[in-house]
Amino acid sequence: MEEVKAYIESGILELYVLGQLNAQEQKEVEAMASKHPEVKQEIEAIEIAMEQYALQNAIKPSEGLGDKIFEKIGLSDNLEKAEPIVAKAVNEVKPTKEAVIIPLNTAPYESKIKTLRIALVACIALLVVSVIALYNAHNQLGSAKDQIAELNLNNEKFTSTVNFMKQSNADLQKIIDMANDPDWKTVKLAGTAMDPKAKMTVYWHAKGKHVMVDNSKMDLPVNDQQHQYQLWAIVNGKPVDLGVFDVKADSTHILVNMKETGSAAAFAVTLEKRGGSVNPTMNQMVVIGNVSI
Repeated sequence: MEEVKAYIESGILELYVLGQLNAQEQKEVEAMASKHPEVKQEIEAIEIAMEQYALQNAIKPSEGLGDKIFEKIGLSDNLEKAEPIVAKAVNEVKPTKEAVIIPLNTAPYESKIKTLRIALVACIALLVVSVIALYNAHNQLGSAKDQIAELNLNNEKFTSTVNFMKQSNADLQKIIDMANDPDWKTVKLAGTAMDPKAKMTVYWHAKGKHVMVDNSKMDLPVNDQQHQYQLWAIVNGKPVDLGVFDVKADSTHILVNMKETGSAAAFAVTLEKRGGSVNPTMNQMVVIGNVSI
């Protein structure tokens, strides 16, 4: 019985009455109707309901429509003659059985409509709750993202500060150690006519060939993006390239490693095109300092 009830409520019987099923589906419905009286009764009830609906919603034809139709088919002149013949034919047609009016049981349909209305209201309520929850979740997610971004930024700043402090401490300790090591020489470079106030410090370890410049003791004009400062060692009267650097470009390190040299009578710095030059531009020499013996 549950199977029959589910079959009736599936909506296939309405499609059968409307002629919306294919041949195979129609045969299946007819087989169910012959097997289960409940299905047959439901089909008849649907047919009666649709018939009554069609009668209640029928549109009355406009006046004179019949005359227009007969006029189109060429019977306008013989309309009066045709009317007695049509009336006689209608009177001669007798129904084989007397029509029986079966009261329509609308209770199942009212129950279905009521159930659908309740389900619709529930769906709307659920939709409203879902939209509100989604909106709140979106706001909370946006706030959480902002907080995470701020925390990441603070963490990056903290990490950068810690790294700077560690490197600075390491460089300061190295400077202290160099002061206690006689093999390290501190060479102070003074300004030239190009910039008399310029100055900087170079640390040189002759045996190890190490050369470093001190960012914290560098007082040179800031170079632009097209130029860099280039350090030179004067070896046997000739300049030897020791590499290029930017003023305060490396803020993490106090000490900046340059190219190695095992011999130098002096150190000088010139302003060259970015990347450096093979030979120093003498009129662009900013600082120079002799190595004390």
